[in-house]
Amino acid sequence: MARIAVVSGGTRGIGAAISVALKEAGYTVAANYAGNDTVAVKFKAETGIPVYKWDVSNYKACAEGLAKVGHEIGPIDILINNAGITRDTMFHKMTPEQWYEVINTNLNSLFNMTRPLIEGMRERCFGRIINISSINGQKGQVGQTNYTASKAGDIGFTKALAQENAGKGITVNAICPGYIATDMVKAVPAEVLEKSVLPLIPVRRLGEPEEVARCVVFLVAPEAGFITGSTLTINGGQYMV
Repeated sequence: MARIAVVSGGTRGIGAAISVALKEAGYTVAANYAGNDTVAVKFKAETGIPVYKWDVSNYKACAEGLAKVGHEIGPIDILINNAGITRDTMFHKMTPEQWYEVINTNLNSLFNMTRPLIEGMRERCFGRIINISSINGQKGQVGQTNYTASKAGDIGFTKALAQENAGKGITVNAICPGYIATDMVKAVPAEVLEKSVLPLIPVRRLGEPEEVARCVVFLVAPEAGFITGSTLTINGGQYMV
């Protein structure tokens, strides 16, 4: 029986690529999304991947949503914490709402999504948890104090949870993408990309969502069981650690 994976923010951008790649690799996939029903319905029709709507910043919603997936599809052994938002502004102008929205969605969601599943993974002695962080969680970024803090927190969460669960057959890893050709990045004016973004990337191009997805497929495989607590950077050489 195919192992079951849940991808948060799994119907758009990097998340959609991850959902599709996991399905193509033979996993049973459920894609979570927050609000764009039109995109989610189209994604489901095109891929055949079932979609589930809930807010990852709300613990009760996550617990109920994951329970529904478990009831309808089966026990969840693979969790990809991908959902994330930005509310960019300089810190001295940042509102409490801009801070907490990002922290709740990008960092607290890792607790909200993982806590309802971790005991089942421990009982079954298998689990794969991958947290999609960011290059800016590693190096920082002007105008993104909230986002950078949340993504750096994702890495710390990954390392601690990996240590706690290594003896139970559960691996926990983080992936830090750089500039990836999602709709959000491609919306940046071409001249800005050419003059201000691409010169920072040694390979001189944006990454593709599928390149991130391939790394996820590698890390969730049974053969990757010796890799845990790691942070994989996918940024074209822009930031090396």
